[in-house]
Amino acid sequence: MTMLIMGLVLFSAIHFVPSLAPNFKYGWHKKLGEGGYKGTFSLLLLLSFGLIIMGWRSAQPEMVYLPGAALRHPGMGLVVIGFFLFVISNRPSRFRQWIRHPQLTGVLVWAVAHLMMNGDSRSVTLFGALALWSVIEMFAINRRDGQGIKSAFPSLTTDLISVVITVIVVGIVIAIHPYLSGMPAM
Repeated sequence: MTMLIMGLVLFSAIHFVPSLAPNFKYGWHKKLGEGGYKGTFSLLLLLSFGLIIMGWRSAQPEMVYLPGAALRHPGMGLVVIGFFLFVISNRPSRFRQWIRHPQLTGVLVWAVAHLMMNGDSRSVTLFGALALWSVIEMFAINRRDGQGIKSAFPSLTTDLISVVITVIVVGIVIAIHPYLSGMPAM
């Protein structure tokens, strides 16, 4: 569990730098340049993912609570919604009129869905930490950037393309989920 927690702390710390420590980011960027900043950020992020995955796979899960079987289908639906929010975070979408932070909201929805479906200690640690991180990050970004700006409404076709992309991404994740987590997604 230690490796999992180390990965989560590193993941959170890296992401908190731009929103909570802009002076540190400025110094890091000034010292290494744009490419050096992005490169070290990416390497540290990959390291955090490696620690999280290896920590997850090596942790011995213990039951914290027993999730209800009736929550399985709503939980899977929330996972799909979370992935849709990930997709629209980098694309124009009508939904961005109401959701200021679609990627962070997607992480929160995805994490809550996993907490609904998994009650073991490593799930509570991983998904609880990511849910907490996403909420703190949204507040930190709002504090740093102030009021959000609404974008223009794209065509309905743009949102339909986002739905198709989401279906493809969900299919890929279902296929690779056993290799990442050691557990089937379905």
